[in-house]
Amino acid sequence: MPLALLALAIGAFGIGTTEFVIMGLLPEVAADFQVSIPTAGFLVTGYALGVVLGAPLMTALGTRVTRKRMLVLLMGLFVLGNVVSAVAPVFGVMLVGRVIASLAHGAFFGIGTVVAADLVAPQKRAGAIAMMFTGLTVANVVGVPLGTYIGQSVGWRTTFFVVAAIGVVGLLGVARLVPEQPRNEGVRLRDELAAFRNVQVLLAMGMTVLGFGGVFAAITYITPMMTEVAGYSTSSVTWLLVLLGLGMVGGNLIGGKFADRRLMPLLYVSLGALAVVLALFTLTAHNKIAAAVTIVLIGGLGFATVPPLQKRVLDQAAGAPTLASAANIGAFNLGNALSAWLGGIVIAAGLGYTAPNWVGAALAASALALAIVSGALERRTVTPSRLVARHSPEPALTPASRN
Repeated sequence: MPLALLALAIGAFGIGTTEFVIMGLLPEVAADFQVSIPTAGFLVTGYALGVVLGAPLMTALGTRVTRKRMLVLLMGLFVLGNVVSAVAPVFGVMLVGRVIASLAHGAFFGIGTVVAADLVAPQKRAGAIAMMFTGLTVANVVGVPLGTYIGQSVGWRTTFFVVAAIGVVGLLGVARLVPEQPRNEGVRLRDELAAFRNVQVLLAMGMTVLGFGGVFAAITYITPMMTEVAGYSTSSVTWLLVLLGLGMVGGNLIGGKFADRRLMPLLYVSLGALAVVLALFTLTAHNKIAAAVTIVLIGGLGFATVPPLQKRVLDQAAGAPTLASAANIGAFNLGNALSAWLGGIVIAAGLGYTAPNWVGAALAASALALAIVSGALERRTVTPSRLVARHSPEPALTPASRN
């Protein structure tokens, strides 16, 4: 794998840290700003919606510059947003900072996915994508638990200053290691938008919204769930997040390995198993050991879908994949926003901290249904063409050809 993938992974590490660390710090942030836990959850929802809007917007704006230059600019925006969050005097300003940082998220992963795929041979594209996303998953093993520990020990503002520093390192890494790629003059914004007329692209994005939304329904409120239901202490949340991150790393690597071979079967298995595990989490959350094991499974099954879904969008939007790739990253975060909002609703309704797990199970099951539809449509398209080729008459032999 090219060394440039390391630079993309560093940027992904910083972005992944700021995206997920807020979940471990929700009680501290809520107490500091004197807001409720569901209200503090808008920091997750706001970030996710910022990614949804920022992914196509920033990608469209970046069509006039090279991909490398755009990646550098996006990391600069990411650093700015985290600094604003760190110095926010009131909750509203912190929410603005989260949105600023989120504007870089979707476009960075969208453009970075295309760059990573172009750096390797076609049969290794999913592996290269998974390598970049390894930075995101490792953030959940190292960055998020460390950021949670710092936030609980020194203060959550320090955490966001540290994240901003990671962003600076990522910016320098991209500037130094990612090769300059000329802008594709033959592809216009109109060509990029045309990819969204492909029903398979839309189905893949629907799977992304619902499948990863199922994951976030559970993990957005993991801190109050583990402390109030499972009986863990607040300090134990750090190593529980490490377990979640380890599951994500394993799932991402498995997804990257098998997506180049058996993409749709991988999605069927991972989404189906995810729905079952999320439903069981409503029961296992009451036992410390069972809850810890379930957290690992949720992380693994959730991230096993990331490389295949991203690759499927790239394959279906071949020729003009940049905007579709970025929009699919936005779809991940649309799922995050939807599930965080729905999870807050069921908690606020008095159904308890395990109720979001039922929401997650329903979302994952819906994603599986879309995957089945997508596979059926693909088989229907391929099979007739094979039948035509199999039964088409052979050309008649002429006297010359008989000889």
